[in-house]
Amino acid sequence: MNFLVTGGAGFIGSHVCERLLLSGHSVWAFDDLNSFYEPAIKQRNLRHLQALAKPFEFVFGELTDRAGLRELFAQVRFDQVIHLAARAGVRPSIEEPALYQRVNVEGTVNVLEEARIRGVKKLILASSSSVYGVNSKSPFSEGDPIFHPISPYAASKLACEALGHVYHHVYGLDIAMLRFFTVYGPRQRPDLAIHKFARLMRAGKPIPVFGDGSTARDYTYISDIVDGVIACTQKEFGFEIFNLGESQTIRLSYLIELLEKTLGIKPVLNRLPPQPGDVPLTCANISKAREKLGYNPCVRIQKGLPLFVEWLNGQASGT
Repeated sequence: MNFLVTGGAGFIGSHVCERLLLSGHSVWAFDDLNSFYEPAIKQRNLRHLQALAKPFEFVFGELTDRAGLRELFAQVRFDQVIHLAARAGVRPSIEEPALYQRVNVEGTVNVLEEARIRGVKKLILASSSSVYGVNSKSPFSEGDPIFHPISPYAASKLACEALGHVYHHVYGLDIAMLRFFTVYGPRQRPDLAIHKFARLMRAGKPIPVFGDGSTARDYTYISDIVDGVIACTQKEFGFEIFNLGESQTIRLSYLIELLEKTLGIKPVLNRLPPQPGDVPLTCANISKAREKLGYNPCVRIQKGLPLFVEWLNGQASGT
């Protein structure tokens, strides 16, 4: 099949592209290589995908460029679209809320519109555990009320979920919305906690710890996330929302302990006040994904962190 993967040069996107290519599909990766983090990192991901010598094409473009998207959809008949591209991150969204709404919400409408016009019936859209906000109930379930997001990023993802439902209800598109829970692993974005902490610890620099270390996240290894995405490509749902997490909540203080053990480096902590927009806890109820997708995450943090550090060491040595 022909797949369009928006954000295909990024962390999750490049892994999804790789899995699709190795499964015999043709893949077009759409990305703007923006400077949210060093573009050379995404370019390295693209070289990795190109080296697979599979039917792969990179398309440079922006989600807000409707004409560019229109041209791409006119050139290629896509069987499915996996829409992962977005401005990411809770804290940066507080600094630039309008940018996040423009790229994430308007950009998603543009993708949905071109898919509708060109007869692409199936789309998988990335959402986020951030939509749950400060949820008093744990673990988080897809049916929980989510009307109180606490960051512009979360609000933009909530809007995208609503748009997905509209395009299913009005236009008959098959839509799967995936709420990702704190994804980590090889190629992880350098601004995310595990990558950032490991890099700073290896450089002998303090790591920023916001709050008292009691915040907790459902860290999910990248291969488990990709399993969930690929499972969505193989079934029709009408409209469904799925949590993709590990159902294992790890406190920040324990994560730092695990990094210390894995790296063999004693961290220096820079204690800072809690950050606006950060939720105290994320924990996924994945029973729906288990039942309908056969989703079965198997890489616990105690296994995943060494795998990430192995990759990080390879990057440092140029291998």
